[in-house]
Amino acid sequence: MSHLVHRSLRAEPPVAVRGEGIWLHGRDGHAVIDGSGGAAVACLGHAHPGVLAAMRAQMDRLCYAHTALYSCESAERLAEMMVGHAPGGLTHAYFCSSGSEGNEAAIKMARQYFLEIGQPGRVHVVARRQSYHGNTLGALSAGGNAMRRAPYAPLLSPAFSHVSPCYAYRDRRDGESDADMVARLAAELEAEFQRLGPDTVIAFMAETVVGATLGCVAALPGYFEAVRAVCDRHGALLILDEVMSGMGRCGTLHAWEGEGIAPDIQIVAKGLGGGYQPIGGILVSGKVIQRLEAGSGAFMHGHTYQAHPLACAAAVAVQEAIHADGLLENVRVMGRRLEQRLTERLGNHRCVGDIRGRGLFWAVELVQDRATKAVFDPALKLNERVKQEAFARGLACYPMGGTIDGRHGDHVILAPPYIVTGAEIDMIVERFGDAVDAALAGV
Repeated sequence: MSHLVHRSLRAEPPVAVRGEGIWLHGRDGHAVIDGSGGAAVACLGHAHPGVLAAMRAQMDRLCYAHTALYSCESAERLAEMMVGHAPGGLTHAYFCSSGSEGNEAAIKMARQYFLEIGQPGRVHVVARRQSYHGNTLGALSAGGNAMRRAPYAPLLSPAFSHVSPCYAYRDRRDGESDADMVARLAAELEAEFQRLGPDTVIAFMAETVVGATLGCVAALPGYFEAVRAVCDRHGALLILDEVMSGMGRCGTLHAWEGEGIAPDIQIVAKGLGGGYQPIGGILVSGKVIQRLEAGSGAFMHGHTYQAHPLACAAAVAVQEAIHADGLLENVRVMGRRLEQRLTERLGNHRCVGDIRGRGLFWAVELVQDRATKAVFDPALKLNERVKQEAFARGLACYPMGGTIDGRHGDHVILAPPYIVTGAEIDMIVERFGDAVDAALAGV
């Protein structure tokens, strides 16, 4: 019997003993393609020699030094890589150990910014329904994942409210164009600012491409320009969570690069370190940092393991490999192939309602009826059945239920490593398509 608290307390998972490239190997000898990079984490796959060498070199020099006393070379180097060229006006980085910690830091920094400029009455953050910003209580309060919020609702902060996501597949009204839907959602955000009091809002917070909760939902053209305008009109900040969608996953280093705007604070994680070490962080605009520097002179926040030398060294090596090997271009090319193959295999499937995504970040939403978009009974746990059938066929994918409202709806995400080849994409889609068919045959 295992004494580890697993994700399920009723069944013990197989034990992984080795990872190599895009493959994972279990103690039982079963090998699977890591078709989702875990949770869109393993962007370089497993056992990348350059990353392992960098980690060993860092361990030989320095494993830990508390940031109240020292900075370290690897953290300084990573910050320079991330914001030394001031992308979109982002000029400073703060590194922690996870996406949840990054979201907490972003919320706190945004609040402190308004304290520093003499606006202490700004106490509200507006986010979106069916979003996800992490599992700590502050991040869970910010997120709109109804299923994950429910057990802890009495503990969640009332400082957060939620508006509609930009979820065109289900929420577009009859006869509504892209521009019409964007205008409606911007008006809804404006109305929420007015309900709260525009001068009480700290920020609007959103995933640039919604990750696990909705399943790789990119915004309609012009959406982020419209919500940026609402924030600017009322002096609020724009916080973009790119824990899942950033660091190259969507084909550009930052997913917001294709949206015509830049955030005031950006959260990064997952693809930052590729799973080689736990690391996340925030990238912050110069205007925010300047106000803190001129005021209190410090960020009133901290973690024991912030800017951890080994974690930062691993992330530096991951980012260097992405650049040196031209992997952003591979993400774009293989992403188009993944879209094409999924469309060929499942585009006319009677139980596939939507295939959506960007770069190497794709999801398939499963429906009982394509015409009505009716969903399967949640008790069937169809998304989990697909995961099990895929695993049996040698493919790891990332399933999720509650797509629509935290209870109803099923989707499955594919997010293979950036090193994936065309032949491997074909194999992933073949195994995934067979898994969908097998899962549905048992329903």
